[in-house]
Amino acid sequence: MGVRFPHQMPEPDDGLMATINTTPLVDVMLVLLIIFLIAVPVFSSSIAVSLPREGTQGIDEKPQDIIVTVDAQGAVYWFDTPVANTPRLAQQLAQEAVRQPQPELHIRADARADYQAIGQVVYAAQQAGIAKIGFLTEPPP
Repeated sequence: MGVRFPHQMPEPDDGLMATINTTPLVDVMLVLLIIFLIAVPVFSSSIAVSLPREGTQGIDEKPQDIIVTVDAQGAVYWFDTPVANTPRLAQQLAQEAVRQPQPELHIRADARADYQAIGQVVYAAQQAGIAKIGFLTEPPP
């Protein structure tokens, strides 16, 4: 033990530990993991039962989406089949609009297509009563 005189500078400390001690955290996490590993089988049913076997039928609740394509020249395609004119497109959309559940209309329009051709498709869908209309795009590079 030394005596300090006022003209002497205090000796620097050995340095404080500025890190977090994660050992208790790891210990608690391992204990919780062991508890959950032991408790999970208890929660599952331990009574053995022979369930009846019955064939199931798959129910397709989501109808196939309608894809209408508009190319750069303004030609309209129902999936891959060309549509002669807008009234014919409206007629096809009206037939699909009465299905339950109603399919979605996806419009694939060329970036160089005229807005009028795309607007006619959207207008025909609205007149037919299609509730969900979406545009298909490509993600940027």
